[in-house]
Amino acid sequence: MPHPEPALVRAPRVAYFSMEIAVADGVPTYSGGLGVLAGDHLRAAADLGLPLVAVTLCYRNGYFLQRLDPHGRQTEAPVEWTPATHLTPVDARVSVEVCGHDVAVGAWRYDVVGHGGHVVPVYLLDTDLAGNDRPARDITDQLYAGDGLHRLSQEAVLGLGGVKLLEALGWGDVPTLHMNEGHSSLLTLALAHQGDGPVDPAVPRRRSVFTTHTPVPAGHDRFAEHTVREVLGDTRTEELAVLGGLVDGELNMTRLGMAGSHYVNAVSLRHGDVCRDMFPGVAVDAITNGVHAETWVGPRMADLLDRRVPGWRRDNAALRYCSGIPLDEIEATHAAAKADMVRLVEDLAGVTLDPTVLTLGAARRAAAYKRIDLLLRDPDRLAGIVERTGPVQIVYSGKAHPQDEDGKAVIERVFSAARGLTDRVRIAYVPDYSMDVARALCAGSDVWVNTPERPLEASGTSGMKAALNGVPSLSVLDGWWIEGHVEGVTGWSVGGLGEERDDAADAADLYDTLEHDVASRFYGHRGLAEVRRGALALNGSWFTTERMVRQYAALAYGVPVTA
Repeated sequence: MPHPEPALVRAPRVAYFSMEIAVADGVPTYSGGLGVLAGDHLRAAADLGLPLVAVTLCYRNGYFLQRLDPHGRQTEAPVEWTPATHLTPVDARVSVEVCGHDVAVGAWRYDVVGHGGHVVPVYLLDTDLAGNDRPARDITDQLYAGDGLHRLSQEAVLGLGGVKLLEALGWGDVPTLHMNEGHSSLLTLALAHQGDGPVDPAVPRRRSVFTTHTPVPAGHDRFAEHTVREVLGDTRTEELAVLGGLVDGELNMTRLGMAGSHYVNAVSLRHGDVCRDMFPGVAVDAITNGVHAETWVGPRMADLLDRRVPGWRRDNAALRYCSGIPLDEIEATHAAAKADMVRLVEDLAGVTLDPTVLTLGAARRAAAYKRIDLLLRDPDRLAGIVERTGPVQIVYSGKAHPQDEDGKAVIERVFSAARGLTDRVRIAYVPDYSMDVARALCAGSDVWVNTPERPLEASGTSGMKAALNGVPSLSVLDGWWIEGHVEGVTGWSVGGLGEERDDAADAADLYDTLEHDVASRFYGHRGLAEVRRGALALNGSWFTTERMVRQYAALAYGVPVTA
């Protein structure tokens, strides 16, 4: 018997599946950009009145707490949190066969409530239930943890268990299922397997849409065939071959999701070009990411916008009218946000920053390709800029994946450079990057620095959050910044559009721009007020999830927006 949920007034038209969703800082079931984007997607869907539900996993140990020693060596600890404190238990229970055993799957619910009171319920699947054995209870223990067998078991619970939960709630006929990355692609097997006959690839294709966020082959989940057979069994493994996911002895979750979808999209225009090269023959559209404006506009800027652009919360496009806000009000608002950030950095990192000094923000996942230490490649050159133009200070934050030794090494290099620059450039590394830390840094930094290796930044969203607070970007031309960059108006570019990695050339261009365009302007009579206003009016009004979800509704879902 179905267990109807009280959260929705009407039946959902879309079910959104994501391995991680950042619904709140107190619910640590996300690692970074993918999960935060998913949360922003749902917040915008709630604001717009979309009849949508979401499915993810309830990680009892969260992602992890980051600890950094004085040398920048990262260690991890489980996150202590209690689902019952933040989530509502769901009566429905389903079962998924994993590794030859039936695993009971329960769920919790978190309601995302929009401006008009519309609710988007998020269902967090949980296998830590009495009656399951210890291996089964541990399936949903931690995000992105364990070996391939553990990861595929998690993805089986997400894709197969998620579809079963929808059926148990009376929503088995939801017209559109949206896979946010390949982690949930086994839902295509669940859809194709309905009924007594053989699997039919046409069935999931009619109902599914797929979004990819990863521009490199290594970033797509792949599982060896022997692992697939161990987790899913021989019959379902053969069915995955029919559905197009099992190729050359491995299961490629991205290919499975794409093969089972009638609409596939990348997350920026440049990323769309990269994906079409990676997956020849697949029609890949592009919907550039955005961020949820009301979530990421800091309290200081929100006060200004409420006075100067009333209605911006319900119509983000109205932020275009920020072009008329007086520059002195922009500067005063930023100064207050910067003071707030200075206090937070001192509390969390133990470093006292000077609010009058040019402050560069560089916070994101610590991965080698993101090159967060490019700014520190030539300490003497950086120190020379300080001598010629004025002091500079840098605020870093970001976690490295527990198994990413290269990412951990990047953090250690930042700490090493900070020790070498102690008397010339003040550097703070804020531990345990979170949504709250991101809000403060995106609002309080003077300039947002992003220097990934091209073309490996599918989109990037931190610079969008900064722009909403009048903080311009100094960024490599990749991902969203190709679309948002207007030189000297919304920020500044680093390097060209070529794809051959050249750290030395990019660093040299970064230093030149920092000295001659950014620092000289900051310490000059004009300051950065005009560029702040340009970033807010041009980038802040467009790179939002309000715009993004409207595009998904029109292009992927075929669902009208009611708000």
